[in-house]
Amino acid sequence: MAVADERLADELREAIRAGELKPGEELPAESELAARFARDVPAVREALRVLRAEGLIERQHGRGHRVRQRGTGASRTNLRHQWEKNRARAPLQERARTGATEHDTGLTADDLVFHASYRTVEASEDLADAFGLPEGTALLERTYRTRPAAGSAPFGLVTSYLVHDLVAPNPDLLDETKEPWPGGSQSQLYTVGIELDRIEERITARPPTPEEAAELELPPGTSVLVLRKTSYGIDERIVGVSDVVLPGDRTELLFITPLERW
Repeated sequence: MAVADERLADELREAIRAGELKPGEELPAESELAARFARDVPAVREALRVLRAEGLIERQHGRGHRVRQRGTGASRTNLRHQWEKNRARAPLQERARTGATEHDTGLTADDLVFHASYRTVEASEDLADAFGLPEGTALLERTYRTRPAAGSAPFGLVTSYLVHDLVAPNPDLLDETKEPWPGGSQSQLYTVGIELDRIEERITARPPTPEEAAELELPPGTSVLVLRKTSYGIDERIVGVSDVVLPGDRTELLFITPLERW
């Protein structure tokens, strides 16, 4: 890509981010853009190709380009875990008031559509290693999808695993119809006497699978963030493992580390 084309892409990108070109707005014709930015049409086409690859614009069939409507974003901070722990033993009314997704997005429960499904599976080699248990151990697999009511794409693809025998003493924890559980997973674990000591999160980035790209409605070239969350009880036992696939174009990961004072 020529330097002039890069500058044009930068100018268009800045116009989108500054709100001069708004989500859903149709871009001027290539000839108009060429005149506005004093470039030739081939340079405009190359700049538009770059912005399409970045997911900032999309081509409309039989028409021109428009600024892509981005889905509702989420800012996920590591402080959410202490927030959840503080609520785990709270009265039902307080726990039911809001959940982690509302906490991350600023939306209310009425703004969200939630789905959960449960099944019992045998631990694969990867999951057995993650839990430190024999391969084939019975696990409760829980799949979660939460999306804004105004949109069709979920905030992320969440698959969570608990040791089946560990949570079986409370039959409600095996019942997907009890979801969404007020207070979330830490409150669920509290019902069987488990208190979390810490949560470890490892994050990597990669291209999405075709299935992930379709479900998350990702534009071409968009990566996903893959988070492996491991929950440790106060007895150092691993009590939960979750795999979360997050859309890279609308997820912010914010890490805040409180430092103990001298």
